[in-house]
Amino acid sequence: MSPSTPQRPRTSRRTLLTALAATPLLSALGTGTARATAAGDVYASNTDLYTRLPDGEGTDYARRYRRHEMADASTEARFPFHRTTVLAPHGGGIEAGTSELCLAIAGYHPATLERAQADGPVHDYWMFEGIRNADNRELHVTSRHCDDRVALALAAGSLNVLSLHGCTAAQAGAPASRPEAVVVGGRNTDFRRHLHEELRAAGFRTVDGAEVPDLGGDDPDNICNRTLLGKGGQLELTTELRQGMFGSFTRQGRAKSTNDTFRRFTAACRAAITRLEAGPDQAVL
Repeated sequence: MSPSTPQRPRTSRRTLLTALAATPLLSALGTGTARATAAGDVYASNTDLYTRLPDGEGTDYARRYRRHEMADASTEARFPFHRTTVLAPHGGGIEAGTSELCLAIAGYHPATLERAQADGPVHDYWMFEGIRNADNRELHVTSRHCDDRVALALAAGSLNVLSLHGCTAAQAGAPASRPEAVVVGGRNTDFRRHLHEELRAAGFRTVDGAEVPDLGGDDPDNICNRTLLGKGGQLELTTELRQGMFGSFTRQGRAKSTNDTFRRFTAACRAAITRLEAGPDQAVL
């Protein structure tokens, strides 16, 4: 098959149509159902999506990333390096709010992309974003099938990854009376503990990913775990929690309307990363 020939999805047409019929479409705001499994995905992987939408970048989807330049030219001293990468595999209109969170946790203002704190740490980041006016759900690729080469390279070159996602309150097991919650998952138990403690101290309700297996992020192939240590962290934020972080929950309005809830959440995540990076397994031998 030539590179220009579209690849067929691995799922049969009947299976795909059945899955789509059983799962409600997301709105343009990306407030609907997240899927940790690939049952409802239209595309088998990022590569499949890029191949079948060859002209889609800039119209259907966008990819944004930053890898910070580091250099060690000394023969006598060892210089620090960036240990952590922040990911939003379903940003933009797919799981709304995760792009803005990704940038802020990485240390950048989501509207201007300028450093949020002149003396604060910054982290590498990568985002895949749905930028359609509607039907962004069709661009969802489950995290264990994420094979974007930049995303894989950033994860594989990092000791840690924090991956951000959106879910519904029902998926998180949150009651209708208090739907704002975040599911903390991933294979890095230290990272999960730090995230639980920092987020709870900041006033957020956290749910252990072990209690919600579909959102637990414990698959070794999940992009959050494809690090140098083979483990990472994953956060699944309910729609209500994400909506409460912005004055305007539209694609155009989110980056410019972050509020105190947004700032408390991102500060808690950054504090958890700082604690993680101080651990004994964070040294390069």
